[in-house]
Amino acid sequence: MSDGKNVTPMESMRRLADVIREVKNAAADRDDVVVELREASRMRLDLLANELAQVFADVPADVDMFDFAVSSGLQPRLWIDAVSHVSLGRDRRTYRFLKDTRIGRVVLAESTDIKPIADQVTRYIAERLIEREQMLDGGVAQSFARTPEVLEAPTASQTPYSATWAAMLSGIGLIAAGALVGLIVTLLLLWERIPADKLGF
Repeated sequence: MSDGKNVTPMESMRRLADVIREVKNAAADRDDVVVELREASRMRLDLLANELAQVFADVPADVDMFDFAVSSGLQPRLWIDAVSHVSLGRDRRTYRFLKDTRIGRVVLAESTDIKPIADQVTRYIAERLIEREQMLDGGVAQSFARTPEVLEAPTASQTPYSATWAAMLSGIGLIAAGALVGLIVTLLLLWERIPADKLGF
C-alpha cells in the first residue's frame, strides 16, 4: 500500500511536466506562426514600397509632409504621411489603404492586387501636393492683398500718439480753467476783508 502511494505523485508530476512541455511547444509554434505572418506582411508591404519607389523619388525634396516608411511591429504598415498608411487585412493578402479622419478611419482603397493600391496611393500623393501648392498660393495672394492697406496714409484711428497728445493737452486745459475759477472765487470771498487803502480806492 505504501509503495502505491509513493508512485502516484511521481506519475502525476511526470504527466504535469509533459503537459507543460506540450503547452510551451504549442506557444512556440504559435509564436513562429505570428513571426512568419509578420514577416510575410512586411515582405508584401516592401513589394508595394518598391512599386511606389519612383513616385516617392519624384516628390520634391523640400516637401516634408510624407513619411514613406515601413514600420515594424505586430502589424507592419507602409506609412504615406502622418494620417494615412497601407496595411494588410486579416487574410494577410488584402492591401488596405487607410486614412485617419475626425470621424474615424476611412478605407481609401482595398485590393489583393498591388497595382490598384499603388495607383490610389499615387493619386493621394498628387492631391496632397496640389493642396499644398494651393495653400502656399493662397498665402501669397493674401499677403499681396494686405499690402495696399499698409501703403495707405494713416487715419486718425491709426495714429495713437496724436490721440494721446490731444488727451494730455485737454487735461492741462481743464486744470488751468479750474485754477482760474478757484482764484476768482477766492478773490470774491476775501474782497470785503481787504482794506480800501490797500485797494487804492
